Amino acid sequence: MAEQAQDFTEHPVSSTVRYKGRMLEVREDEVRLPDGNPARREYIVHPGAAVILPLFDDWSVLLERQFRYPLHRHCFELPAGKLEPGEPALLTAQRELKEETGYDAAEWSHLCTTHPCVGYSDEAVQIFLARGLTFTARALDEGEFLETLVVPLDEALEWVMRGVITDVKTQLGLLWADRLRQGAAIPG
Repeated sequence: MAEQAQDFTEHPVSSTVRYKGRMLEVREDEVRLPDGNPARREYIVHPGAAVILPLFDDWSVLLERQFRYPLHRHCFELPAGKLEPGEPALLTAQRELKEETGYDAAEWSHLCTTHPCVGYSDEAVQIFLARGLTFTARALDEGEFLETLVVPLDEALEWVMRGVITDVKTQLGLLWADRLRQGAAIPG
């Protein structure tokens, strides 16, 4: 019989908002550790995001290239966007694909939910597969600058291996695409 897992739950005692911006909130909490001792936890509260894996029938993917200020460089990424208050993640994905790339998708599937920064953020990123892609017209948000490109899946995976694509949500989405190409079933 397997041993029961130990409970390492930390219990909140107090919470202070240290910064509140338009998208992020930084909190500092006092917690009680499992041994009863106090500790402080700093973390970012994030509204969540939806990522789209736009996959064409020939196993090429639609990527974006945009400048990411925190890294001070251009990055290749899958289309994505933050959830608006009360907006279901699928609607966010559909809206962002249309706005950023100009594509609509006939088929949508939820692949997974990931928490990219568990040590310092509560951000949940939901990844959706988009198939049956049709281009209409894109409508970038004001102040949004990016270009789209269609890349064969093998080339995109090579970019991951060479360190050209370093964005974790994109790396994970491309690994999903590779598994789907190998015959893996879509979850759900």
